[in-house]
Amino acid sequence: MRPRDDRSGGGPSGDEPRLSGFGAERFRRPGQAHAADVIAEGVRGARPGEVPGRLCDVAVELLPVTGASASLRSDGVPVRLCASSRQASYVAELQATLGDGPCVHAAETCAPVLACDLTAGYDARRWPVYAQQATAAGVRAVYALPLGNDTVCVGTLDLYRDTPGRLTDRQLRTAQLVAGVMTVALTALQHDEEHDPLDEDSWLSGLATDHDEVYQAVGMIMAQLSVSGEEALSRLRAHAFAYGRTALDVARDVVAHRKRFDQDEDL
Repeated sequence: MRPRDDRSGGGPSGDEPRLSGFGAERFRRPGQAHAADVIAEGVRGARPGEVPGRLCDVAVELLPVTGASASLRSDGVPVRLCASSRQASYVAELQATLGDGPCVHAAETCAPVLACDLTAGYDARRWPVYAQQATAAGVRAVYALPLGNDTVCVGTLDLYRDTPGRLTDRQLRTAQLVAGVMTVALTALQHDEEHDPLDEDSWLSGLATDHDEVYQAVGMIMAQLSVSGEEALSRLRAHAFAYGRTALDVARDVVAHRKRFDQDEDL
C-alpha cells in the first residue's frame, strides 16, 4: 500500500519526533528486522481474535505514539475493534460519533492520512470539531493507516500522539508493517472460504457485535421520525455530540427505551 503525501501539520520534514516517555535508543535499532521480531513476540500464542488488540499494544511499543486503535469500515459508522488504552478508545469512538476525522478519510480513500498537528494549521482547519475534541482529550497528532489493499479498505489502524510531529520515513514503514500484519489477522478471522476475505459485508457482522445497537437504534429513530437511515444516523450523532457522549452510548439508550427522538427537544 503506497502512502499518499498527506503529511500536513507540525514539525519539520524528516525530524526525529520529540519523545515523551520513550527511550530514543529504541528507534535507532535496525528498523524492519527489529520491528518484525517485536511483532512476532507480541502476537505469540494469541488466538486470531486477540491479534488485533495485541498489535495495537505492539504499535505503541515500537513507535513514538501514546495509543493505538483499530476500527472496521462499515456503512456510515466506523466500528472500533480494539484499542490500547481508554484514551485511544474514546478518540476512536469520537470519530464514529462525528462521522469525520483522519481515520474516516483514510478508510474512504484507502490511503494513509497523517494529521501531524491537530492544534493549529491545516489539520486543525480540516477537521475543526474533531481536532478540538481530540486535543481536549490529550491527542495532538493522529496517523491513520488503511487496512486492506490498494482498492479495498476494511478498516484503519489509528495511532495517537500527545505532541504534534511527523513520523520519520522509517517509523512510517514500521507502522505500515504493523498495519499489514493486522490486515492478515483480520482476514484470518473469516472462516467462510466461499467469500472474499476482504469483503467486509461477509465478515464484518461477526466482529461488530458492540455496534449492533447503533444499527438497531438507527432503525428505531427512522421509525420514530419517519426519516431515512442517513438522517437517522445524523440525528444520533448530533445528539451524542451535543451532550458530550459517544454515538454508541446514545444508541444503547435508544435501544433500552431510555431515549426517544420524537420529542420536541430533538426536532
